[in-house]
Amino acid sequence: MTVTEVMLRTYPKSLGNVDERALARCIDACVECAQACTACADACLSEEMVAELTKCIRTNLDCADLCAITARVLSRHTGYDANITRAAVEACRSACRACADECERHADMHEHCRVCAESCRRCEQACEELLRSL
Repeated sequence: MTVTEVMLRTYPKSLGNVDERALARCIDACVECAQACTACADACLSEEMVAELTKCIRTNLDCADLCAITARVLSRHTGYDANITRAAVEACRSACRACADECERHADMHEHCRVCAESCRRCEQACEELLRSL
C-alpha cells in the first residue's frame, strides 16, 4: 500500500463515489511524471544539440507543472469541486499526451526522453482511468 492510499484511507469523511484506487494511482502517477519531466528537461539542457530540444524542454516543463498541480488538487478533498477536479485532470492528461508524443520523437537518441515518455503515458492512462470514475 502506498502512502497515498494510506492517506486517502485516513481522511475523516467520505470521498463520495470516487474510485479510491484510481485516485491513488493518478496522484502517484502525477508525482512520478512531474519528476520525470523535470529530470528530462534538465537532461535535455545538458545535451550538445540543446537548440533542437527546445520544444521538448518546454513541453517537459509544462507537463511537470500541470502534473504537480493536479497531484495537489487531487490530494485535497475538503470543499471538493468536481468541475475543478475534472478540468485539472483533463489538462494533465492532455499535457502528458503532448509530452509523451514529443519525447517519443527523441527517444531513439536520448534515453531520458524514452523514460520520460513512458512515465507520461502511464500518467495519461491514470488520468483517463480516474476521469471515467468521476
